[in-house]
Amino acid sequence: MKVILIEKAQWEAGVEKARDSYRLFGPVSQGPFHQFRPLAAGQLPDLDYSNTRMSAKELVYPQSEKMFDYTLDKSQPDHHLLKEPQKDYSPRAVLGIRPCDADAFGLVQRNFDTPDYKDPYWIRAREAITLVGYACSAPCSTCFCTSAGSGPFSESGLDVLLVADGDNFLARVITERGEKFMAAAGWDAAAGDDADARIEALRAEAESRIASHIETDNLRSQDTLSLHGAAFWEEVSFACINCGTCTYLCPTCWCFDIQDENRGKQGMRIRNWDSCMFPLFTLHGSGHNPRGKKVQRVRQRFMHKLKYYVDKYEDGIQCVGCGRCVQHCPVNIDIRRVCELMNSYGPSQDACAVAS
Repeated sequence: MKVILIEKAQWEAGVEKARDSYRLFGPVSQGPFHQFRPLAAGQLPDLDYSNTRMSAKELVYPQSEKMFDYTLDKSQPDHHLLKEPQKDYSPRAVLGIRPCDADAFGLVQRNFDTPDYKDPYWIRAREAITLVGYACSAPCSTCFCTSAGSGPFSESGLDVLLVADGDNFLARVITERGEKFMAAAGWDAAAGDDADARIEALRAEAESRIASHIETDNLRSQDTLSLHGAAFWEEVSFACINCGTCTYLCPTCWCFDIQDENRGKQGMRIRNWDSCMFPLFTLHGSGHNPRGKKVQRVRQRFMHKLKYYVDKYEDGIQCVGCGRCVQHCPVNIDIRRVCELMNSYGPSQDACAVAS
């Protein structure tokens, strides 16, 4: 992989040149938070941020997405037919995405792009997007990405990794898609022979600043039914208000609902984000709800991310350690603590709890 040197003084000119070939998105300051938004002409991504409040998943998987239009008007020749609306899948580039958010796309792809089932909306949007990452040199106190298989300089899912180095960016070009973007921006000055060593030194320095760690080594060997019946779930779920904040902010959550909305004889079918934390999510047409209690829904969230996913894919947890759910949970439920409880669980712990 080659490394390109970008002088920060030339950054704006390259971004503007890239607009000829790409629709650009990036982190934008909005009050106390940063969010990923389209970048208007002359607008640069605000790289002076720790992490966005919402993840970048909405750029591929919108919060609300129209799937079909239809009419019930029998005077129309196409009545009662579902018609897919025209969508813009022209090339897009996200500038300044954090490595953990980019890494999350690979985890989510296992749900939307499988050998048996392929979601055309997600796949088309993902194929159209180029991810230009921005290495995280100052991780938040709630970040535990290195324990979750990611990292502040992780290249998984990225096409280009930007690393700030004084008055320059060192841009490690990872994929062919990344090469095309760099060419479109006109950045082609090769960095010195010591560029890779410099990036690795900055990586080590950033990783040393991560103070939060979790252990996941025992999750796969835990008995699923025993863990499902553990006594600690009542304590974990006690404070939860089922607001769904954790699922909406999470870059690896993918639950959705599909609804038809009519106005007169015109209608559309839309897909909306949903949450396993809501009782309506699992309500059957019969009226039965297999997860009608709060403790069942809280347990499902953590068992899915830290046990079911682990068992199914045998490749880590369904989490990239971004820390958003820890930062923004209104009742301070902490996935790091829950992971510790699950990873160290033994039936004897329940016996001790009953005895005490």
